[in-house]
Amino acid sequence: MNNTPANFRTAMSASKFTLLCNAHTCRSKLSGFAWVTACSHVFCDQHGAEEFSRTPAICPACSSMLSGKLDVLRTELAPSEQYKAMVLVGLQPETVLEICHKALDFWSYQVNQERLLMEYSLSRAGGQVLQMEKFMIQQNQSKELELNALRGEIASLKKVLEEYKRKYSEVLERLNERNRQYQKLQGLLDSLRMHTLGTEEKDPISHPFTTGLVKTHSSHSSPSFLGPEGDRFFSLGPENAKTFFQFGTPTRDRTQSFIKKN
Repeated sequence: MNNTPANFRTAMSASKFTLLCNAHTCRSKLSGFAWVTACSHVFCDQHGAEEFSRTPAICPACSSMLSGKLDVLRTELAPSEQYKAMVLVGLQPETVLEICHKALDFWSYQVNQERLLMEYSLSRAGGQVLQMEKFMIQQNQSKELELNALRGEIASLKKVLEEYKRKYSEVLERLNERNRQYQKLQGLLDSLRMHTLGTEEKDPISHPFTTGLVKTHSSHSSPSFLGPEGDRFFSLGPENAKTFFQFGTPTRDRTQSFIKKN
C-alpha cells in the first residue's frame, strides 16, 4: 500500500502508453483481446492462443511455468461500461485497492520493461554507431592514402606530359626548319631549271644527222654566202637530203669494182 502513489504516478505517466506483445518476434500493439500471465507479461490474441494451448503452459518471455488455474487469462483490453461498473461491486475497499495495486504494478512493470528494452536497443545502436564510426575512420584513412597515391601519380604524369610537350615542340621546330630548308632548295631547283631552259632556248645546237654541220650564230654579222633566208640554204628537206647522199656517197657497184682492181 505504501507504493500505491508511486505506482499511480507511473500509471498516469503511462496513460498514453500502449501495451505491446511481449513475444520477441511480434512486438505489435495490442487491441481487443490479449493474454496476461501471473509473471506480468502480456501477449496478443494470436500468440497467446498458440503458446498457452499447450500443457503445461510456459511463458514465452521468461520461460516461467504457468500451471495455476488463474496464471493465464484472456482478457478484454477495452471492456464495456457495464463490465467496469459491475466487476468490483461488492468487494471490500481493501480488496479493491489491492486489485488496483496489482493492476498498477502490472502496468509499471510493462512500462519499465519497455524502457529497459529501449535503453538496450539504444546502447546497442550506440555500439553499432561507434563501430560504424571506426569503420568510417578506417575507410577515410585508406581512401586518403589512395588519394595521396593518385595525386602523386597525377603529378608524375603531368611531368611526363610536360616532357612530351617539350619534345613535341622541339620536333615541331625541327620539322618547320626542315620545311623552310626544303622550300629554299625547291626554290633554287626551280630557278636552276628556269635558267637551264632559258639557256637552251638562247643557244640551241642542231643535230648532226639533220644538217651535217654545226651551226654558228653571231649577233653582229652573217656569212657572205648566206642568202636572205639564212639557214634555209643549209637545211635539208626530203629531196635535198636524197640528192646530197647520192652525191656524197659512192655506189655499191663502184666500190666493189674499185676493190677488185686493186
